[in-house]
Amino acid sequence: MAVKFPSDEWIKELCQKLNESESYSRSAKDWEGDFIFTMDPDDKHEAAYLYMDLYHGKCRGARLLGSPDEVSAEYVLSANFDNWRKVINGKLDPIQGMMTRKLKLKGNMMKIMRYPKAAKEIVSCCALVPTDFE
Repeated sequence: MAVKFPSDEWIKELCQKLNESESYSRSAKDWEGDFIFTMDPDDKHEAAYLYMDLYHGKCRGARLLGSPDEVSAEYVLSANFDNWRKVINGKLDPIQGMMTRKLKLKGNMMKIMRYPKAAKEIVSCCALVPTDFE
């Protein structure tokens, strides 16, 4: 059954997929940093904030936030609904998205650039979550 994006259920499902992924575990074994993934509002979608705590190749927790001020995360990654959909469907590489400003990053870009395989593995795990974009 497909899970609505963005939602608490969707981000928790992604967290579970990351924790089941050997390749994510290997590629992010030295990573420490949490994220807020922000979906910018548009004509059809309200703003949404998904939080994920990533540490040494595991997702220690994930949830839908009521506001971006609910937690202080090392990284905030923002995009509109269409660009998030492209990332989740594997049509937009997240690193390339940041370089072209389709994804806007607040945080240390150089640290993220040292983990391109981990970013790709997160996207691969996104594809494993049956997603309803309606």
